Amino acid sequence: MSSQLAQLSTAATQIPNSPFSSNHRHFLSQRTYIPANVYEHPAALLLERCSSLKHLRHILPLVVKNGLYHEHLFQTKLVSLFCRYGSVVEAARVFDPIDDKLDVLYHTMLKGYAKVSDLEKAVNFFVRMRYDDVEPLVYNFSYLLKLCGDESDLRMGKEIHGLLVKSGFSSDLFVMTGLENMYAKCRQVHEARKVFDRMPERDLVSWNTMVSGFSQNGLPRMALEMVTRMCEENLKPSFITIVSVLPAVSALGLVSIGKEIHGYAMRAGFDSLVNVSTALVDMYAKCVYLKTARELFDGMVERNVVSWNSMIDAYVQNENPKEAMVMFQKMLDEGVKPSDVSVMCALHACADLGDLERGRFVHKLSVELGLDRNVSVVNSLISMYCKCKDVDTAASMFGKLQSRTLVSWNAMVLGFAQNGRPIEALDYFSQMRAWGVRPDTFTYVSVITALAELSVTHHAKWIHGVVMRNCLDKNVFVTTALVDMYAKCGAIRTARKIFDVMSERHVTTWNAMIDGYGTHGNGKSAVELFGEMREGSIKPNGVTFLSVISACSHSGLVEEGLKCFHMMKESYSIEPSMDHYGAMVDLLGRAGQLDEAWDFIMQMPVKPAVNVYGAMLGACQIHKNVDFAEKAAERLFELNPDDGGYHVLLANIYRAASMWEKVGQVRVSMLRQGLRKTPGCSMVEVKNEVHSFFSGSTAHPNSRKIYAFLEKLMGKIKEAGYVPDTNLILGVEDDVKEQLLSSHSEKLAISFGLLNTTAGTTIHVRKNLRVCADCHNATKYISLVTGREIIVRDMQRFHHFKNGSCSCGDYW
Repeated sequence: MSSQLAQLSTAATQIPNSPFSSNHRHFLSQRTYIPANVYEHPAALLLERCSSLKHLRHILPLVVKNGLYHEHLFQTKLVSLFCRYGSVVEAARVFDPIDDKLDVLYHTMLKGYAKVSDLEKAVNFFVRMRYDDVEPLVYNFSYLLKLCGDESDLRMGKEIHGLLVKSGFSSDLFVMTGLENMYAKCRQVHEARKVFDRMPERDLVSWNTMVSGFSQNGLPRMALEMVTRMCEENLKPSFITIVSVLPAVSALGLVSIGKEIHGYAMRAGFDSLVNVSTALVDMYAKCVYLKTARELFDGMVERNVVSWNSMIDAYVQNENPKEAMVMFQKMLDEGVKPSDVSVMCALHACADLGDLERGRFVHKLSVELGLDRNVSVVNSLISMYCKCKDVDTAASMFGKLQSRTLVSWNAMVLGFAQNGRPIEALDYFSQMRAWGVRPDTFTYVSVITALAELSVTHHAKWIHGVVMRNCLDKNVFVTTALVDMYAKCGAIRTARKIFDVMSERHVTTWNAMIDGYGTHGNGKSAVELFGEMREGSIKPNGVTFLSVISACSHSGLVEEGLKCFHMMKESYSIEPSMDHYGAMVDLLGRAGQLDEAWDFIMQMPVKPAVNVYGAMLGACQIHKNVDFAEKAAERLFELNPDDGGYHVLLANIYRAASMWEKVGQVRVSMLRQGLRKTPGCSMVEVKNEVHSFFSGSTAHPNSRKIYAFLEKLMGKIKEAGYVPDTNLILGVEDDVKEQLLSSHSEKLAISFGLLNTTAGTTIHVRKNLRVCADCHNATKYISLVTGREIIVRDMQRFHHFKNGSCSCGDYW
């Protein structure tokens, strides 16, 4: 297409009477005489009053029947109306058979192609115009440039630029503003600036185009500078100027300038315009002045769907998804038809809430609105289902997608990673690359998240190498994910090395390192790092304090944890969340301060949730306190009756207190409710493969060797002083109790690791539950008699066993 234009550009000047020669024609000279009575014909009057394509199609037979189809008046009117109502195909059927075509018909047809946004057909028709010796008008180029900008077709835009210069329109204000707009939309804002600077004269539209171009291309300061220059040249900003510059104010967070613009808008009377007030709502929300944004929204005389979208998105971005959904429902109640943006914002809110039921409602609504074929909406649906832990529905939707974007793939990779299915996340990553989709930063962060969940050192090193080969090892998001991954793979020293060499750190980077120290039981290092963070420019957030308090909890640093909890609100104005309250109960409870922990729960300003009572029950198991355990369990069974884990925990507390009757009662209750204990599963990496073991399982192909080795190993550690804790098992003889204890999943995994690795190799084991007391004790002795370091990651923390001791100091 572009070659056609180039060839025609040169050839046209050589054709006699060509559109680019001095002997061009004007369409007025081609007019044909039309009798006066034709203008008065009923068909002509009907065409004048035609208001839709449907009406036009009803009038057309009347025109043909009365022999008026070949009259220039009717031909021109039909072409114009068909183009106006977006039916260029029917317009072409009228246009093509006309022998003596007026130039105006060509211009109308080109406008029609521009209206339906068909760049290729518009350019082809423009080429035909030139072959038919029709002189182009300035607005022909404007139509084509707008299409090029809308489709981001820079190459064609440059072709049109060359042709309009040859046509002598390079000084025309109207077309040069269109050229400026085309370059800005094609993300060539500096080229747009060159066009702007060369313009012999400029009007408000050309200035606004430049302001909008800078603002939309990530150059907010330059957008503000353009407005300043406008004012210096005594041009008063219009409402379009305000709408164009407010996103730049939002990007810079300069609410003071935003307020000045708001004041100007009020003085100029623009604040009553819906697009201006909507832009102001958006600006205040993005500058974290949510209350002001809401007051402005509530005071709007007129609202459109964009206004509602701005307010809903404001709540989503300011981490208030509950209010976002209230606004979305209010919008529906007021009869405002949601757009694709409305639906995506609502889905984001549902995802943040983890509200699958409302997410399904929004899904159903998107189908009713015909938005379920919009790839951006489908991507949001996939993300929502993943975050609401229905990853299989997300995968089903992904499988039906006709055109998968990078966002689609990323949503699935992250979805599987966040739902504890890292193998499938890695599988989708492999498929993605096989399909030729190039991963971006978000992809690698998602994959690293999956590998952190898998906790396999070999895979961690592999993705680290991939990141370095793709030159992403300096990207703060990727390196933060690497810090988190290595910490979760047990390589806390490697995590710290990466952290130390980072040239840029976000709050999430500090949080990852502090949390890493906490899960490895190194609370002192976590507190020291937190102190270092406070001395710098990055302010801690709620997650930071949660990580520090949890680190103190795992290390018995009660005073430090209490200090952090009070500091959070007093020094940083951060309101504690339910997770913070749960961490505090865990901190006090683990340290044996059960009375203080219970008093803390009773004095909470909000109703305690499951995690708070769960922390209390866990502390009661550690310290064998039946009274508080029963109180905590009673509340837990009310709040979450379907979780069998808490019943098992209570039964273990009763068993430790030799309250056998109550143990039986808990078991009977579990049977009646159909509740089951989650089976223990441990995984170990050997020779780049992950092997899984369940307690008492013989499914592994090397089971005989493993059990035989384990039997000898148990004998050795008994000689070293290990005594099985048979109180953990009821209802069988002591020798059977020992046999059941020795077949726990982590003992099987450790035995397999010892059997299949050379001396001196560290064994890495991951367990889905908390390490039991007997396995913890046995693993200490195994590390002593074998001379191996054994790292076990359970559901709460890491245990580094070496030379007969554990890094947790038996405090876990």
